[in-house]
Amino acid sequence: MEIARSAAAVGCSKEHQRIYADWFALADPDGDGRVTGADAIKFFAMSGLPRADLKQVWAIADSKRQGFLGFGEFAAAMQLVSLAQAGNEITQDSLKREDLASFDPPVMKGLDELLSRSMAIVNAVRPEKNVTSQVQAPATNNWFRSKSAKKMQTPLTAVTSVIDGLKRLYIEKLKPLEVACRFNDFASPLLTNSDFDAKPTVMLLGQYSTGKTTFIKHLLKTSYPGAHVGPEPTTDRFIVVMSGPDERTVPGNTIAVQADMPFNGLNTFGGAFLSKFECSQMPHPLLEHITLVDTPGVLSGEKQRTQRSYDFTGVTSWFAAKCDLILLLFDPHKLDISDEFKRVISSLRGNEDKIRVVLNKADQVDTQQLMRVYGALMWSLGKVLNTPEVMRVYIGSFNDKPVNESAVGPIGKDLFEKEQEDLLADLVDIPKKACDRRVNEFVKRARAAKIHALIIGHLKKEMPAVMGKAKAQQRLIDNLQDEFAKVQREYHLPAGDFPDVEHFKEVLATYSIDKFEKIKPKMVQAVDDMLAHDIPDLLKNFSNPYQSFNDKPVNESAVGPIGKDLFEKEQEDLLADLVDIPKKAYDRRVNEFVKRARAAKIHALIIGHLKKEMPTHLPAGDFPDVEHFKEVLATYSIDKFEKIKPKMVQAVDDMLAHDIPELLKNFSNPYQ
Repeated sequence: MEIARSAAAVGCSKEHQRIYADWFALADPDGDGRVTGADAIKFFAMSGLPRADLKQVWAIADSKRQGFLGFGEFAAAMQLVSLAQAGNEITQDSLKREDLASFDPPVMKGLDELLSRSMAIVNAVRPEKNVTSQVQAPATNNWFRSKSAKKMQTPLTAVTSVIDGLKRLYIEKLKPLEVACRFNDFASPLLTNSDFDAKPTVMLLGQYSTGKTTFIKHLLKTSYPGAHVGPEPTTDRFIVVMSGPDERTVPGNTIAVQADMPFNGLNTFGGAFLSKFECSQMPHPLLEHITLVDTPGVLSGEKQRTQRSYDFTGVTSWFAAKCDLILLLFDPHKLDISDEFKRVISSLRGNEDKIRVVLNKADQVDTQQLMRVYGALMWSLGKVLNTPEVMRVYIGSFNDKPVNESAVGPIGKDLFEKEQEDLLADLVDIPKKACDRRVNEFVKRARAAKIHALIIGHLKKEMPAVMGKAKAQQRLIDNLQDEFAKVQREYHLPAGDFPDVEHFKEVLATYSIDKFEKIKPKMVQAVDDMLAHDIPDLLKNFSNPYQSFNDKPVNESAVGPIGKDLFEKEQEDLLADLVDIPKKAYDRRVNEFVKRARAAKIHALIIGHLKKEMPTHLPAGDFPDVEHFKEVLATYSIDKFEKIKPKMVQAVDDMLAHDIPELLKNFSNPYQ
């Protein structure tokens, strides 16, 4: 299965690679091995291609959305430019063309002059002929080794990729808050450099003999070190299958302490788990882009919970947070969800977007039985996954044997092949979406850490200064759900972002609340600023530099001439609507301002009425929602509100009646 291709793999000859290497050095002025969007705009402009074509070239070359081009991606981009200059349409399949090697490097206007000037400068400043240049490593590689993050004042524009930007933001803004409120003990261990640089990961979960190991062998087209397949529970440990120079297995205790591996957080589960964990390494093109996690088959019965020497559910939850895709495997003869499997699926809370369900070995039943099996599977999942959304289910037989056509018939065979193509397409997209996934997980972590800090700060405020600390802490733990509700109302936070109450209670009971560090408001504000400004700016800096509307013509063969006319008219209407937005902006601002003023006035009169019986004559439609008002008002003491002065209400009335009309009159069309 093809995930990505280097320059050599897409038919780039050695001679062309040497040419592109010189071009790459010119397009990468800071010598960090990365051509950013700003660099690309200057360099690619020499091709003379329209912006729409260059946008497509960048999108295909930077398929992983890293925000920069390495040498391999740069060479691929140059080949795409050659194709475009030859009059070919640029598509996702362009790099798979068999005649790609026959195309000469693209014509770049003014490039020869720049190359000769660059070589003259290099020869002038080079002190010795045998001096070799080295590509600078990004500064972010050393951030996690720095003893003091406060000394780093690197501007956000200095980073050369989205991942480097996230590393810097974590060290400077998020990590201090996590350390202060001990977020790592409640939720997830502190992140390291290897966590950001790890390859995308796919985890397989399921009951025993549902084909997890066979599925991995099917993807790799070969076995891997440590793989065992059989009808009995054969995989008795967590096995991480990843790329390596040779075939070997690395014990869990060894792999968990390696700084360049993203498994340091597993040390918290102890030696009992690490003895049931190993890493299987082998050279394989697929594993250069993704990592696979094989898990022990889940058995039924209470003994699976009581006789495991480690927290199986906790380990699964840890991997789920790190994974990019989670495959839940079932087979037609094992649709029942055991107690432990139910706990495992429940532990995936917060990662529902990563879950895909695979009904494996589906060719073991005929078409009629398969329909019933599918219905039974959806019914079983509906009892466990408490969500109204329907989970995506792939149906097939994912092994190296041909489909049993005698059981499923030709229609079933076609179905299985299409389902397999869809699942493989999902897997192919993982590296392309890896950068987006990193940002998504980082934002989720930042939001969780902020809420955790606010909870700890609130609980610390509720503790007495001197006497009765133990009783106060126990009272807070017993009423933790109510305390969560107070924090939610005070800071206007979504209830779905709060942590699991029972788990929080369990961990909090091992701490003394008054021993937590004081949560400084500026630390929380730094995280807010990061979410509101730094991350959007980072994504903007490393987005497609040629981003614009879709410039492709309507597919007339699909929609016909009537559909084409309809689409063009609809597009004109939408664009007209968009064009009108700036014209109506000021009217909209005034309208919203007046609505707010009326709402604030009514709110003030309500509060004044509650403090002192004041008759009011106001339109009923302007009043706020009663239930919401009740809920918020219950958190306040009415007599603590400031007295509503009549002149303040009168000032708002005057503003609505006189000031705003006068303002609009003064700045209306002078010829009106």
